[in-house]
Amino acid sequence: MDNNKIRVKLKGFDVQILDKSAQKIIDAAVSSGAKASGPIPLPTKIKKYTVNTSPHVDKRSMESFEMRIHKRLIDILQPTGKTIDILTHLQLPVGVGIEIK
Repeated sequence: MDNNKIRVKLKGFDVQILDKSAQKIIDAAVSSGAKASGPIPLPTKIKKYTVNTSPHVDKRSMESFEMRIHKRLIDILQPTGKTIDILTHLQLPVGVGIEIK
């Protein structure tokens, strides 16, 4: 696995928790002997929703909500067997989605 790389994608709603999780992954990878590049911030996806305030009356009174999904990308270069073992057993906070390729 010397020439391979592991690509880790993180998704979450809270930026501070996402950045702390990214730093935790980088520290774990570096401590196992691999090199890490990142975290690279990817574009934030914004989902907007508009709903009526009341279900039947007054169409003009509406509320708007938005949901921001922040993403980070980390590449782990020259991973070892220990690196993969550490990444699979890493405890991340609730609200952070992780995808390892």
